[in-house]
Amino acid sequence: MYARMLKMQVKAEHIDEAARVFAEEIVPNCRAQAGYCAAYFLIDRKLGECVPITVWETEADMLATEENRFFQSQLVKLLGFFRHGLIRESYEVAVCDRNL
Repeated sequence: MYARMLKMQVKAEHIDEAARVFAEEIVPNCRAQAGYCAAYFLIDRKLGECVPITVWETEADMLATEENRFFQSQLVKLLGFFRHGLIRESYEVAVCDRNL
């Protein structure tokens, strides 16, 4: 599995709205993409940071969402919440344990 994460500085008053957009608009669209596995939206209210994470079956699945412009079309939905800065990183998932 592969994970893509974004680290965003967000205005504190917009954190909940950014989380809502991720949950209600972006995640449902991700479900329609080949290889989609999971999504997480981490927040630190004190620092005004959000870290949306999406998990994909293969690196090719993850990269396909950039090549077909899906990633960019979803990122636009969060742009209005940025205060400044955006860091994008991708990782191979070496260990995954879920007990939900």
